[in-house]
Amino acid sequence: MTETPATSKSSGIISGRVQDLLDKYRFSEPLHVTRPTLPELDRYTAKLVEIWRTRRLTNQGPVHDALERNLARHLGVEHLSLTCNGTVALQFALRTLDIDGGEVITTPFTFPATIHVLHWRGIRPVFCDIEANGFNLDPARIEALVGPDTRAILAVHTFGIPCDVAAIQSIADRHGLSVIYDAAHAFGVRVGGRTILDSGDLSVLSFHATKTFTTIEGGAVTCSTSRQKSRVDLLRNFGIAGEETVNEPGLNGKLNELQAAFGLLKLETIDAEIEQLAKLAAIYRKELAGLDGLSFSEPMPSIDYNFGYFPILVDVNRYGMSRDQLYATLKRFNVHPRKYFHPLCSTISCYASLPSAHPDILPVATRVAGQVLCLPIYTGLDPDDVVSVCDLLRELPGAYIRATESIEPHEAPRWRS
Repeated sequence: MTETPATSKSSGIISGRVQDLLDKYRFSEPLHVTRPTLPELDRYTAKLVEIWRTRRLTNQGPVHDALERNLARHLGVEHLSLTCNGTVALQFALRTLDIDGGEVITTPFTFPATIHVLHWRGIRPVFCDIEANGFNLDPARIEALVGPDTRAILAVHTFGIPCDVAAIQSIADRHGLSVIYDAAHAFGVRVGGRTILDSGDLSVLSFHATKTFTTIEGGAVTCSTSRQKSRVDLLRNFGIAGEETVNEPGLNGKLNELQAAFGLLKLETIDAEIEQLAKLAAIYRKELAGLDGLSFSEPMPSIDYNFGYFPILVDVNRYGMSRDQLYATLKRFNVHPRKYFHPLCSTISCYASLPSAHPDILPVATRVAGQVLCLPIYTGLDPDDVVSVCDLLRELPGAYIRATESIEPHEAPRWRS
């Protein structure tokens, strides 16, 4: 079959077969990995009118306090403190437990903010490998990393999949360690009907625009005791305890009234949104079942997920395309997945020299970071579009020829007709 000329030096060779696929599957509107669902504008405007009337914009105003109460009730936690974002929430969690300096055992397979917060607190991260059948810290590998300077375990409920909290707590109890959970992805997640947020000493949430529940920017700390909550509340307000009293160094970590109003409206619809996400995830699982070289986690019946992400792993030898080649190719079809979480935090220049950062001692995380791809999933995504993405994933390997030369991530692969 005659091949059409490449459109640019780096675009690869496009065959008639691939052009057929582009004609059939290229989306007119981009499918991003996620997209926020906004509350009705007139309802948000009504909230803003009331804020304008009171002229109370920040400093724990009535809308802020209402969201804090309603969130705690919705999530099934007793003590919750709102913050300006999840990164600051994690700083407050560490400070509340008086963890400054020393070492904290954590995962390399996470968003860099998790590790950067340790750096800002003067803490040395000790990277632990992740589970072979999941994305979370492997409890079987944690204990060997505990040393005289270890202060805590910082685990992440990656993609909202709960960690093995019982095993992690058992290790922490044996060694007198604190446990903090980065639950940025785990809004509303429950195990056996019980919130995952009451595990460990403290958990932190992110309400960034990419998250299942959002306040545009924002976050929260869920606390085990009222005393911990009081400490977080103090820290988020510069350490100021009264008009003429400052108890300790704090930060400006407050959530403002406009964002809190946005969150109150989101909270009214979040359960329905999670139901929609669950249906989209079920379509992915059904349509991709049995497709050689692409694998994904099956949900456990005892867990209530929020379905905020749909990660797959790409096995180049069985699928016929590498993760990076698939990633670049999908973009040509106006499908925009993300390589969460690549690169590993342990490979970032400021952490790569740590003894625990060597790839040889993080084999599972290294493999997963090279294979993972999160597919588009968000409220408002047309189920038919999800089916089309799955159809495209089935057809792409048959049109692909592995190039003899190396292909840079921004380049498209070669194709056969």
